[in-house]
Amino acid sequence: MELDVRPMRLEETSLVIDYFHSSTSEHLEMLGVDPTRLPSRDAWASMFDAQYALPLEERRAFFLIWLMDSHPIGFSSCDKIVFGVQANMHLHVTQPALRQRGIGAQCVRLGVDVYFRMLQIDQLFCEPNAFNVSPNRTLQRAGFRYLKTHITVPGPLNFHQAVNRWVYERQA
Repeated sequence: MELDVRPMRLEETSLVIDYFHSSTSEHLEMLGVDPTRLPSRDAWASMFDAQYALPLEERRAFFLIWLMDSHPIGFSSCDKIVFGVQANMHLHVTQPALRQRGIGAQCVRLGVDVYFRMLQIDQLFCEPNAFNVSPNRTLQRAGFRYLKTHITVPGPLNFHQAVNRWVYERQA
């Protein structure tokens, strides 16, 4: 099994759109995602086109694709990017059969290096739903440090919820 994590190409962004639009309402709820906030497939594709047309330093979001033996198995994304300072990460294993097997932690570890290098950041935050055990365990296994649990709306697709705030800081 060979894992690879690299920047997602524009032509691969359908993975993100398909993942959210094909997920069950139960899965979306576990993620803290409000299905009524999902953009239409066409609107989402247009947003990706607009973001990918910008220089990296000006993008509001940046995506990595997770590959196992050259096949997509998931992705992570950053938003709330302050280029050269910090960003907030989200993570998703898109293949249900591969969840809860430790693959997410390996991909997150590989992705941290890419985010730090490409976004030139010193801190990477992640705020998964506090009641979704899997991503919280994944972050702990990947070397993130727990900061706190608080109530917020973590992103534009999410509803008001309890989240655990984690951080990974660049080592000196």
